[in-house]
Amino acid sequence: MRKRRSAVDKKETSISAPSKEKKSRSSNAPEETSQSVFAQFLQEAGVTLNYGGESNTIGVDQVVFQKRIQKRLKKSPKYPDIVKEFITGLEAHIEDAERFKNSLLPCVPRAKAEDSSYSSSFQESLLRMLLGVEMLQTLIINTLLEKVPEFMLEGTSDGGLSIPRMIINQLKWLDRVVDSKELASKLIELVSVAPVEVQRDIITSLPEILEDSQHNDIARELNSLLQENTQLTVPILDALSSLNLSSSILIEVRAAVMATLAAVELEDLPVVVKFILHSVSASDALEVVSNLRKKLELEQCLLPSVLQDSQNRLNNKATQAPNAKVVAVNQDSITMILDGIKTAVRFQKTISEAWLKAIEAVDEPEDHKVVDLLALFILHTTNANQSRKGAERVMKSKVRGGLFLEPLLQKTFRDYAQVMRSYFPSILALAQGLVRSHDPSVVPFGGNMYRHSFTAFDSYCQQEVVGALVTHVCSGVGGEVDMALELLCRLVTENPKEMSLYAVFVKGILDYMDNLSPQQIRKLFYLLSSLAFGQQQQQQSSHIQDDMHIVIRKQLSSTVPKYKRIGIIGAVMMIGSMGACRSKGNELQNGSFPKETNRQLTALLELVQSSSESSPEAAALYFDELANLIVITNLDPHVQEIIGKSVLNDFQDDFVVDLSPNISGPFPLPACAMYNLDEDDSQEQIAINLLPLLAKETQHKETTKQNDKRVSMLCLSPFFRLLRLCEEKTHKGDLEEIDALLGCPLIVTDMNVIDKAESLSKSEKEFLCTLLFHTINWFREVVNAFCKQKDAEMKMKVMTRLQNITYLQTQLEKALAVTPGFVPPVANFDGESVEGVIPSSGVPGNKAKKESAGKKRKAPGKTPSQISSQLDESNDAEGSPQEPPEKQKEKEKEKEVKSGASLSGYRAFFRELDFEVLSVLQCGLVSCSHLNSRLNTEVREEVLLGPSELVFLLEDMLQKVEFSLHASPAKRTPFLKGKVDKSVGFSHLQQKSSKDIASGCVQLLPALCSHLENCHTYFQTVHSENSGVVDGPATDLQEHHLMCQSYQLLLQILSTIFNWSGFSQPGQRSSVKKALQVLAGRLKEGETELSLEQLVKCSFEYLQNFRNTMPSLSTALCLTRLLSTVSEKRSHAAAYRKQKASLARQFLNQEWVTATGEREKGTKFNETLHTLLSLYLEHVDDVLKAVEEIAGGGISELINAAKDESSASWPTLHRQTFLVFYKVLMAVLEKSVRRIPAAKMGDNTEVQSEKLLTWNLAVRDFQILINLVKVFDSRPVLIVGLKYGRLFLETFLKLCMPLLDYSFKKHKEDVQSLLKTFQLSTRQLHHMCGHSKIHQDTSLTNHVPALKKGLELFVYRVKAMLTLNNCQEAFWMGNLKNRNLKGEEILSQRTQESDGEEEEQQPATKDQPVDEVQESDSETTNIEDDLKNMSDDSD
Repeated sequence: MRKRRSAVDKKETSISAPSKEKKSRSSNAPEETSQSVFAQFLQEAGVTLNYGGESNTIGVDQVVFQKRIQKRLKKSPKYPDIVKEFITGLEAHIEDAERFKNSLLPCVPRAKAEDSSYSSSFQESLLRMLLGVEMLQTLIINTLLEKVPEFMLEGTSDGGLSIPRMIINQLKWLDRVVDSKELASKLIELVSVAPVEVQRDIITSLPEILEDSQHNDIARELNSLLQENTQLTVPILDALSSLNLSSSILIEVRAAVMATLAAVELEDLPVVVKFILHSVSASDALEVVSNLRKKLELEQCLLPSVLQDSQNRLNNKATQAPNAKVVAVNQDSITMILDGIKTAVRFQKTISEAWLKAIEAVDEPEDHKVVDLLALFILHTTNANQSRKGAERVMKSKVRGGLFLEPLLQKTFRDYAQVMRSYFPSILALAQGLVRSHDPSVVPFGGNMYRHSFTAFDSYCQQEVVGALVTHVCSGVGGEVDMALELLCRLVTENPKEMSLYAVFVKGILDYMDNLSPQQIRKLFYLLSSLAFGQQQQQQSSHIQDDMHIVIRKQLSSTVPKYKRIGIIGAVMMIGSMGACRSKGNELQNGSFPKETNRQLTALLELVQSSSESSPEAAALYFDELANLIVITNLDPHVQEIIGKSVLNDFQDDFVVDLSPNISGPFPLPACAMYNLDEDDSQEQIAINLLPLLAKETQHKETTKQNDKRVSMLCLSPFFRLLRLCEEKTHKGDLEEIDALLGCPLIVTDMNVIDKAESLSKSEKEFLCTLLFHTINWFREVVNAFCKQKDAEMKMKVMTRLQNITYLQTQLEKALAVTPGFVPPVANFDGESVEGVIPSSGVPGNKAKKESAGKKRKAPGKTPSQISSQLDESNDAEGSPQEPPEKQKEKEKEKEVKSGASLSGYRAFFRELDFEVLSVLQCGLVSCSHLNSRLNTEVREEVLLGPSELVFLLEDMLQKVEFSLHASPAKRTPFLKGKVDKSVGFSHLQQKSSKDIASGCVQLLPALCSHLENCHTYFQTVHSENSGVVDGPATDLQEHHLMCQSYQLLLQILSTIFNWSGFSQPGQRSSVKKALQVLAGRLKEGETELSLEQLVKCSFEYLQNFRNTMPSLSTALCLTRLLSTVSEKRSHAAAYRKQKASLARQFLNQEWVTATGEREKGTKFNETLHTLLSLYLEHVDDVLKAVEEIAGGGISELINAAKDESSASWPTLHRQTFLVFYKVLMAVLEKSVRRIPAAKMGDNTEVQSEKLLTWNLAVRDFQILINLVKVFDSRPVLIVGLKYGRLFLETFLKLCMPLLDYSFKKHKEDVQSLLKTFQLSTRQLHHMCGHSKIHQDTSLTNHVPALKKGLELFVYRVKAMLTLNNCQEAFWMGNLKNRNLKGEEILSQRTQESDGEEEEQQPATKDQPVDEVQESDSETTNIEDDLKNMSDDSD
């Protein structure tokens, strides 16, 4: 009773307080009641509501508060209506904006808390604590969300607080959401009507509000919203990144995001990229990254004005752009995109691998983007999961394949320099790796990376670039040094002001000159001279000048030829820089040359001249270097005058004499004036005093003191070259002052002396050879000088001088043949020693050679006599078996006397012909017979080339184009630092770029085509005159030989030109079209504006027309290669496969006979045949069918033919060439089976049948080829059979056996037939192994162990296949006897039954008696029958 009263008392007390309030605020009666419930419950739970802007206070822990509220509500008699009453009170309380704001702000702890355990200094807001009460949560959420629209448009308050954001924050991180689905739908509804700012707040808060169960649904909603409103991209993706999504939803969302990538604002792009990369799984990483790479267009992220600003900055002309903020935003956005990629790469291994694979998968240059290079820089920088090596590998492969081109690199540095600055160490490391590569095709790209880094980045980076380039130069590796010096020279030319700051680094190279070649020393001194004396000359340049003067004086005073050579080259390059024409800068006001510079230059010239007088080689080098300087440098007229003032007089005094009727003196050989072309002139004749000066020099060589000045014949040609160039420069190309030197005679000896050369003494022979070398070199320089003259008489004289050269070369060959150990006089003075590289003249007795300048380089082209001797040698390399040894010796001796020594190895001892000399090729061709019949009167009316002169010029042109126009990277061998300097003899050519050489060659193409047509007409005429017989009576052997050479050289030159890798560069497309237009125009004259496809087609047809007049197989191969090269210029080169195969077959089906009527043979013929047959089988449609046709048809005809006869259908196949055919057929067969697709378990019946048919053909071909060893059992054939037999067997086990596993049940007959055929081949291989062991030939037995292992594997693999198909009972084994190639049992092993000698058969068990199989066929039949018997069981 007391208890009850007490409760009533409490109730009355609780009601009494609000009743007083009711009197004072009668206008709010119902609200007061509910609010009193709300306020009372809060008061009891520990929260006091404050008014007037003060925060609500709490006296208990928030968890205690929530429990008390929940308990009070549940225990109320009005439950559950009390809940609504409580919420009504809450709504009434927050109607006032200030009170609502207080309810959203954290409560303040009361000073003295009721709960002694309460010690927290921070408490949640009132509404947040009430949301933790589950029975109130849904109603409060509804109330709060309804309040949001009231404050949507108000923005932030004075305190920077946004009411909508505060409301959303109340919903985050709730311990439990009662109705998550309903909350999600209401939030999405709210998003649809809210302004952008509120939308962003709601979307970014979704992951913190909703439970995981709602994540997939909300992701779909956000995905659709993303496609409708790109303004919300960033918040949506932020939210999606934080949601826990299923893989299907993730893929769907990612696909949608990827689709909108192009429309995303630049500022939002980093978030998009980050989302895409962070939502990747291992399985789809490659696909996602590939799509991202395709759609990410960084190029479009830069406005045109930004591009212009970037360009200006690179050109050092940047001004303060008006859109600086836009620039900064764009660059920052791109930086953030790359940072997103970097983060993904660093923390996800699959991403780094995917980027590498995605970049590798691009196979067209135009498909590569800036992002590819940037991604590689990122991968190299992070080095996550060893990505640095991968980046280096991909970079090299892309550059090597021509997929990363210079324009892409230029665009990357131009537009993204600011972004790339942070990746500079990686850019530097990648550039170093490329420049140090042994593959010359990647070196220029590394150089361009250095150059753009210097131009685009700050001074620190520039210093690092210069330091790296100097390190490359000091490495001493040829290609590395060349590229680094070329880059430094280019940087000095393009950025002289910046480079002058780093001159001290470059100067350090002077300490490493020992390892540099003459051409590299020229570049180094050009570089230093430009820094020291250039237009940007500054105070700090003076110390470089001083150092250079010190170094040059030191080198010039040295007695070591190498160092003196360096001094001369350096001094001349300094003279060039000091005396160069300047448009502005160091001239005085009146335009005269500066006095101080003039004094230094004159002193330097005198110093070099005095230092080189004592050595003829040094003087000759000085003349050559001055001549080169005049060619490549635009010298000041005053300097030009200083150099040229004494040249003419000195030359006349030293080398020119008046011609007298009698020339007498103490000469080793009788002297006479020869080769005079000016006999009609009435003026006094002059002559080149060659023989007397040479005799005097030889006579006094030992007696003259070292320092005495003397006239040396070594200086004749260099001095004349300098004289000619000075005259050209002074008189603007007119050589009238010195034109007498073109036709004047030379005082030499009568060439009849060569016929009696064997009777001369050794010194006389050597004197004769030296005289001939000097005479030829004089004529070569004369041709260089006057080849560009337009006057007809001058042209005729130049042509005569070419005839003189070709005649003298044949005489020199004869003289060298009888002068063993002769060291020729040096002609190229800037090279190293020729010790050990002078070729043997074919006569024993060569001794150690003295040191002289110049190196031997194997010449690609041959002189007439050399090719003659090579052809003769190849024709008789396998001398006819019928001829007795005595007759063969006679023939060899006759040939040796006839041909003399080859001049191919002496190229370094001849003066270089200028490229301009090749313009003589534009003259027509006259045959030897016409020359003989017309005499000289008619010929003089038109300047025409003779066959010998044509061959001479074509050989020189081939050497030049092979040196300058390198083939595509895949067809080149990497340069290795060897002992032979291949650039000797190409000093003048190296002054021209490859583009200039290619342009010159294209201009010469019409002339080359004319000569090609002349050769075609010649052989057509010979063929018709001789009624189709090659060695008919109308054939002039000498002329036939020369025309054959010309034909081949022309085709080789055309092939080299069209094979130039530079044609594949973007800027060279017009050059390719121009070259092809020349060829196409010969077929269809007058047609212009043809497409590239049409040009290739017409050019191909034009060149095909020459196929019927090929004089030799090597010429035919040259034509085939040329056609192949031309067809590759088309985008669909495969369209010409059939035509190329048909052409190769035509040549293979032709009998090749020399002009003497003998069949072509020899090592070179076999090599050519090997290449041509390989080309035929490479381009034929059905390789297996072609192999069977040759092996089954052609070789069968050969077996049945007489000993010296060839196959009827394949005339090139005879007993001497059988090995060539056999090797090619085996190699091609093995290669073709490796290309048969591997079997898959899911293959349908049709696919299995097709693959089985292919393997049946291959196995049949293999059996035919292996059985040929029984007939052709020579050692080379056996080696080929064993080698390729093992390879074929291994491929059969790897690719064919899985196919038999899967197809046995459905194709039993085909499988049985295949195994039966292949077993015959394996038996033969076993017999070959036995034969090898009997003969104990290591070259054969080396192949046996691996082959036997494969044969045993085959047996067990067949057993496994039968077991797999439940047919193991069909398999049985027995011992196979060791037999030789003829099938005879090897008696020495009759009693042995060693397991090691077994091939395919092993005993079933140890206890079971072994039955020997007497006939191999019976075993095959038994296996076949057993397989048939078991076929039904397997089903």
